[in-house]
Amino acid sequence: MPLILTDEQTMLKDAADGFLTENAPIAHLRHLRDSRDADGLSRDLWRSFGEMGLAGVIIPEAHGGSGLGAVEAGVVAESLGRTLTPSPFLGSSVLSARVLIDAGSDAQQTAWLPRIAAGEAILSLAVDEGAKHAPSRMTTTAERSGNGFRLNGEKGFVLDGHIADALIVAAKTDGGTTLFLIDPATAGIEIERTVMVDAHNAARITLRDVQVDADSVIDAVDGGEETLNAALNLGRACAAASLTGAGDQAFQITLDYIKTRKQFGKLIGEFQALQHRSAHLFTEIELARAATLAALQALDAGRADAPFAVSVAKAKAGRVAELAVQEGVQMHGGVGMTDAYDIGLFMKRVRVLNEWLGDPGFHAESVARARGF
Repeated sequence: MPLILTDEQTMLKDAADGFLTENAPIAHLRHLRDSRDADGLSRDLWRSFGEMGLAGVIIPEAHGGSGLGAVEAGVVAESLGRTLTPSPFLGSSVLSARVLIDAGSDAQQTAWLPRIAAGEAILSLAVDEGAKHAPSRMTTTAERSGNGFRLNGEKGFVLDGHIADALIVAAKTDGGTTLFLIDPATAGIEIERTVMVDAHNAARITLRDVQVDADSVIDAVDGGEETLNAALNLGRACAAASLTGAGDQAFQITLDYIKTRKQFGKLIGEFQALQHRSAHLFTEIELARAATLAALQALDAGRADAPFAVSVAKAKAGRVAELAVQEGVQMHGGVGMTDAYDIGLFMKRVRVLNEWLGDPGFHAESVARARGF
């Protein structure tokens, strides 16, 4: 399959880029950060996302969404990476929506999917527990209790968990992994907001003897692993898209800078060493973009090798985006380390996205294991 966007996907890209550039430029992030906004994001902007059809990009039309696929979700994610916009898109429209679409009951889908698509609700998927992404080492438990379950454990890095209208919690049960749809106001749940280094938001969630009924189970008891993995792989591919968008925008900012900054009476962009570094970075970004698009296409096609392609994309996009921001700061010189210039904001965002759902080392290991090493 050609590694290029279709005409319709290009139109979506232009619409998302235009909307975010106009309504949520980097100044929007700075305002939320500097005003210490209680939510850390704009709910009005999230509703506008719904009106534009962006919040429900993968949600079926029957539930008010656009009924599109992983590639289109990646297009929106790349635009968010380019503008650094704080948004519930990755947590709600990608991870949580994928879980509900694949395995939610009719009641769960009817209650939440239209509200996500309209930008009226925020859902968060709670998976990670330690300093690193390791879903296979999950320790949160759900034990049968009465007509339902009792949950105990701690979750971290829960995107926008401090303002979530509902939580999807992954827990270990007797025979496997089970997913639960839980009201965050349920007794025994403690939520602590964690403002990350990039001024985006996550939460730590503690569950102490949290009692839920059987209706909160998504899909079947012990049967949540496949559903969880599908959501995580879509999230990883969209994270790769956001990394590519952030890395590419950092590169563009740097190009603009070296075309105007003079040293010794000469534009620094005329120095051959910087030209070579810029050319190398351009090719790396294009490779990351191609790997990401290939992974998104594999997910849409339902290919058996899609998880492999996703790990390739997340590892490649992470390392390239890191190179892009490091080169950007270097080429800016000393001012690149100051908050007055946007390049530092991109460095922080890339750092967070690299850790989310597995850093390059995690995915490089996944690739190696898939190849028998």
